[in-house]
Amino acid sequence: MENKPEIGRVVKVLRGKDEGSYAVIVQLLDERFVLVADGDKRRFDQSKKKNILHLEMQPVVSHEVIDSMRETGRVTNAKLRYAIQKAVQGKGE
Repeated sequence: MENKPEIGRVVKVLRGKDEGSYAVIVQLLDERFVLVADGDKRRFDQSKKKNILHLEMQPVVSHEVIDSMRETGRVTNAKLRYAIQKAVQGKGE
């Protein structure tokens, strides 16, 4: 898998009740688990622990999310929604 899990990467959820939706990785827990949030139903403050085997890594990494996490340790839900919206629109072309 060339698209490795990293903070700011947009992912598609393949398993669970959020299946088929998109989210952004906001924290790496270990080699198997990450925390994801979408800024809408799954806000940053209630990010979801996901097994990376249940996620499809998208080729999009949001630098706004990376910069925000580096500067303040958190990211706004609006930035998460914007990153996902940009990634999904890019796939439609």
